[in-house]
Amino acid sequence: MGLTTAGFVADLSPETLARTTLGRLRVGQRVNVERALRVSDRLGGHLVQGHVDGTARVLAAQPTGEFVTLRIALPAGLAPEVAGKGSIAVDGVSLTVAAVGDGWFEVALVPATLDGTTLGGRRPGDEVNLETDVLAKYVRRALGADGGGRSPWEQLGRAED
Repeated sequence: MGLTTAGFVADLSPETLARTTLGRLRVGQRVNVERALRVSDRLGGHLVQGHVDGTARVLAAQPTGEFVTLRIALPAGLAPEVAGKGSIAVDGVSLTVAAVGDGWFEVALVPATLDGTTLGGRRPGDEVNLETDVLAKYVRRALGADGGGRSPWEQLGRAED
């Protein structure tokens, strides 16, 4: 594992191959790789761990001037962990959720993201890796995996506002 003169080499576990798009990459295809944050570094963005929770398809790519809005299918199993203005990583790129609907979410890509990552080349039908917000995972776990059909407020013993 590591850098070589030809590129980057990594071992992929069966879990990684089952949960991500990495096993379907072609030789020479670009991927987003970012160095891990050191504990002593300043935190100025989202908490992203690099753990892929699942994959989904790009539903639409809508350009607006220099920006692009991606609409991505939202798997039902991940939906409770995705909220508007929350964070999500798409293909390892930490982004803010611009909107959420039934079975989809959107992210707005700025020019720097379009130029510096693989997301600028994403088109409808492309498969992407998703990582939901780590804090949402812990809240969901604390409230119970399925919530028994009750709202989070009911699970906490409070009436909904």
